[in-house]
Amino acid sequence: MTPQALHEFPADHFLNREFSLLAFNRRVLAQAADDRVPLLERLRFLCIVSSNLDEFFEIRVAGVKEQIKLRSHATGADRRSAQEVFRRITQEAHDLIEDQYELLNAVILPALAKEGIVFLRRSEWNEEQQAWIHAYFRREVMPVLTPIGLDPAHPFPRVLNKSLNFAVELEGKDAFGRNSGAAIVQAPRALPRVIELPRNLTGVDHGFVFLSSILHKHVGDMFSGMTVLGCYQFRVTRNSDLFVDDEEVKNLRTALQGELPQRHFGDGVRLEVADNCSEIMTDFLLQQFGLGRDDLYQVPGIVNLVRLMSVPDQVDRQDLKFPVFQPGLPKQLSGRYDMFDAIRKNDILLHHPFQAFTPVIEFLKQAADDPLVVAIKMTVYRTGTDSVLMEHLLRAAQKGKEVTVVVELMARFDEEANLSIAARLEESGAHVVYGVFGYKTHAKLMLVLRREEHGYRRYVHLGTGNYHPRTTRFYTDFGLMTCNDEIAADANEVFKQLTGLGKASTLTHLWQAPFTLHSNMLEAIRAETVAARAGRKAHIIAKMNSLLEPEIIEALYEASQAGVHVDLIVRGVCCLRPGVAGLSENIRVRSVIGRFLEHHRIYYFYADGVEKLYLASADWMERNFFRRIEVAFPVLEPKLKRRVIKEGLRAYLADNCQAWDMDGEGQYRMKPSKRVRTCSQDLLLGELAEE
Repeated sequence: MTPQALHEFPADHFLNREFSLLAFNRRVLAQAADDRVPLLERLRFLCIVSSNLDEFFEIRVAGVKEQIKLRSHATGADRRSAQEVFRRITQEAHDLIEDQYELLNAVILPALAKEGIVFLRRSEWNEEQQAWIHAYFRREVMPVLTPIGLDPAHPFPRVLNKSLNFAVELEGKDAFGRNSGAAIVQAPRALPRVIELPRNLTGVDHGFVFLSSILHKHVGDMFSGMTVLGCYQFRVTRNSDLFVDDEEVKNLRTALQGELPQRHFGDGVRLEVADNCSEIMTDFLLQQFGLGRDDLYQVPGIVNLVRLMSVPDQVDRQDLKFPVFQPGLPKQLSGRYDMFDAIRKNDILLHHPFQAFTPVIEFLKQAADDPLVVAIKMTVYRTGTDSVLMEHLLRAAQKGKEVTVVVELMARFDEEANLSIAARLEESGAHVVYGVFGYKTHAKLMLVLRREEHGYRRYVHLGTGNYHPRTTRFYTDFGLMTCNDEIAADANEVFKQLTGLGKASTLTHLWQAPFTLHSNMLEAIRAETVAARAGRKAHIIAKMNSLLEPEIIEALYEASQAGVHVDLIVRGVCCLRPGVAGLSENIRVRSVIGRFLEHHRIYYFYADGVEKLYLASADWMERNFFRRIEVAFPVLEPKLKRRVIKEGLRAYLADNCQAWDMDGEGQYRMKPSKRVRTCSQDLLLGELAEE
């Protein structure tokens, strides 16, 4: 959509994207505050908020600050100025982080201590503990530290993005007669941030100390003969968006390899310091990073709560975690199974994480080993650095099969892993391509070509989530396996576009971005609008991660005004205003936040009783419609369609336990239910997972 088209719509029809993203993190923080959630999981949710905020500052706030610097006009659909957006972000982010640390210090840590999980403060260490910690410092920490005294020969060091650092105020002269009064100590990334002490020294089941506490205690050891006046931990968050100029790039892989190292040293966007940091040192650090007071976050505790994410995994207390479960399998895949035979008999629908991802791995494994398989094609967006899927692809290529992998090098924060995967695949003899420059390949497709009795047959896996075995254990996604000739032909056509050249062909079943996905979604919405105006039943249900695209939002408003009942389940950012008189009375928006990250995209249209149902890799965002290669695919088998409607939509609409309803001002409320509690994720675990 062009900026001119964007301004055709009234600004007050839209909520602000950045404010909506902060509201999402409020809902995540509410999970940490909920005493019905197991205690160690509450700690994990607290850390997830910090991880989310890191990316928010690295990408979203960095973008707003760039707009201010360039004095650009407002670009969001709500048409707020960048300065106004930044002011409100600053206020809300400070409030959110203040509440986060209050929850940590006043609630979570005391509750953990009652369970024998204690974080020992420096002031509380006894002699035995101090001796052990001092030995640990001398043995593990001090050898890898490089303190940097600040003077004309030692300028302020380049501080890595999000790294832990210490600003030290000193008094006295060193061996060379120098007295700069300040030094910087960078904590090596190789060192753990949380260290567990032996049980016999703590008297509790799990006693931890922070690396920051160890460094604080022993910082004087690094400045012999000088007096340490103060030692303050700090952390800078930098602009981490990559820029690759499509006018200049001749080789995307080479260009990206040159750009990635600079991510660690982008412009500063946020400075976090401990709340005991002196005013003089705080002002000095802000000056070094070119930041103002609005960019300063003084916190009562460690400056990187993400590092606490490892604690639940270090503590063997299953009673303080979510119950363990075994993902289930569809009936046709019980026992030993031939994937190709099973898919020929019936399409297979997998609902992760309630059902296992192993059939997808087994599908690729059998394809790699089957002598009748001649070719494998696959898209890779995020798959992890040690993915078993990649090992099967490598083996298939080494066995002489035609293996083609479309690797998306610009998958944010997975660029380095994907560069490594691409290199390994090329070395094995696979064909590696990087899609279409300027369009991220976000579609989740795998195609296997097999020589059978009556000729070649194509088998396809299409998904709403990444080929990432680890995230399939806690992201909700659907995957469909089929050998339907028309769907397989469509998938093959998408691969032809990604690897070759030529005009886009008309696809039979798949809706594809950037060509038909947006227009087909609009057409489906408008068909419901026409039906409602004619007095016929009309209903739209859509589930996604984010809803931002203005033309889709306006079409939903029009549908609502015609009488279409619209149910939207939007996990994160939503710029549509529901329930506004004269605009969106018939639209309901809810967000479900729970144990698993809601990730599947499902689009349902009543269609005069035909009930069109699509699963997709794409959210309703401009980037997904116009700047990415995405697919939405239908579920054609009636039995599987009913499953998706029941499991992926109805269960979430009935949730009165983890669902937040949104009002027209972007405020979310979790309404206490007087009815029997219905928790969608627990319900699906009970129905689909193994006992």
